[in-house]
Amino acid sequence: MSTHKNRTVMAEINMVPFIDITLILLIIFMVMSPLLVQMQLTVDLPKSKAINTQAEDDVIRIEVQKNGSIIVMNKSLTLKNLERELILRMGKANKKTILVQADKDVPIQQVVDVFDVAKKLGAAKLGIGVLSKN
Repeated sequence: MSTHKNRTVMAEINMVPFIDITLILLIIFMVMSPLLVQMQLTVDLPKSKAINTQAEDDVIRIEVQKNGSIIVMNKSLTLKNLERELILRMGKANKKTILVQADKDVPIQQVVDVFDVAKKLGAAKLGIGVLSKN
């Protein structure tokens, strides 16, 4: 009489140690990644003593009034005439800066329309400001 028990081979992989190691590695990388990013982002920016180094003739000032009128260098225009005036003022050298000064009550859509015209004509830089009180 032989007592022979049916033994089956367990073919499953125990995943618990693998998951533990994976989570530990994940925590280590989460802690180390901000330190690595800070070490790589050290930028020594240049210093400047000049406040405004750009020539005044390279800046085209556009004022957008509360009533919707647009003034380019003391000349009142409509949005339709703005493109033609900017073409004349920018000339062939498209290295001009467009500075849009808008009243605080002007809808943002009017300022965006002025930016669209300036960008369409290839202005080098666009800036926005406020009208100074006289």
